[in-house]
Amino acid sequence: MFGVDFANGWFLLAALLAAPALWWSLRSAGRVTFSSLRALPLGGTTWRTALAWVPDALMALAIVAFAIALAGPRAGDKNARVRREGIAIMMAVDISGSMRALDLNQKQEETRLDVVKKVFEQFVLGSKRLAGRADDAVGLVAFAHYAETRSPITLDHANLVTAARQLDFAPEEEDGTAIGAGLALAVQRLVEFKANSKVVILLTDGESNFHEIPEDAAIDEAVKANIKVYTIGAGTNGVAPIRRTYRDGRSDLVPMQVSIDEGTLRRIAEKTGGEYFRATDGASLRNIYAQIDKLERTALEEERFTEYHQYYGTFVVLALAFIVASLLLRGTVMRRLP
Repeated sequence: MFGVDFANGWFLLAALLAAPALWWSLRSAGRVTFSSLRALPLGGTTWRTALAWVPDALMALAIVAFAIALAGPRAGDKNARVRREGIAIMMAVDISGSMRALDLNQKQEETRLDVVKKVFEQFVLGSKRLAGRADDAVGLVAFAHYAETRSPITLDHANLVTAARQLDFAPEEEDGTAIGAGLALAVQRLVEFKANSKVVILLTDGESNFHEIPEDAAIDEAVKANIKVYTIGAGTNGVAPIRRTYRDGRSDLVPMQVSIDEGTLRRIAEKTGGEYFRATDGASLRNIYAQIDKLERTALEEERFTEYHQYYGTFVVLALAFIVASLLLRGTVMRRLP
């Protein structure tokens, strides 16, 4: 409960002793014989007699606190969690000029690349709909005319997300879409990494127009290495709005002809045992990542830690405080006779 467990849970049964202890203490209340009820205070009840049970209750609480302390309450240190040998994931993202299109955002304020970066961050770190990949090693490849590694496969997700946020469009002289190069580099990075399961998520919004590394060659390497590839086609077919900025600072939206090479993306997914998805807006892209998130999960039966924060000391102090308070009250304002 609340991230706390007990090293010796059976000791919690000792807390049951509090009930008979309280009963016995209340039963043994002091008695004084009076020759007449007239000798008692008017009404027979004062605040002391009304609260006479408090010292006994404090003793019972002390027993409960000691029982909890003996049970060893503790919380695992998340920084010392034993990580399971999980999945290695390589994300390959298209950063060609067509990723400037604004059709994945309803308000047409964010480019395709902006939306992709946000959803990828949620996929890695977690969100309301995505559990995150805390136990998985994730890397990042960007491709246009050429492919380059932006983040090696790592468990340091903070630096990975920083690298993703820094993704920008390829310069004009390197513009283009080389799906084969992007896939080949992602596969190469995974081949070099040891993991039980290896996955590539390849996202593009266009057609492959540079074939220095043929797509079929990259597919063969993925199949040989037993790497599953999920492909995502992002954006609409036909025409999409793109923002054009002029030298004087003015900007406007102009239509851009776009198309997605769905045939190639389907072929990559089918031959490697993955799936092809189509994202036409930010919501559908999040849904796609949610589906991949469910498909690529390693069952985890238990969560183990190498270090714990121990809380038994707190309950020992509480128990001693209850005892001292009980004895002070019983010896002063709530003293019994005889």
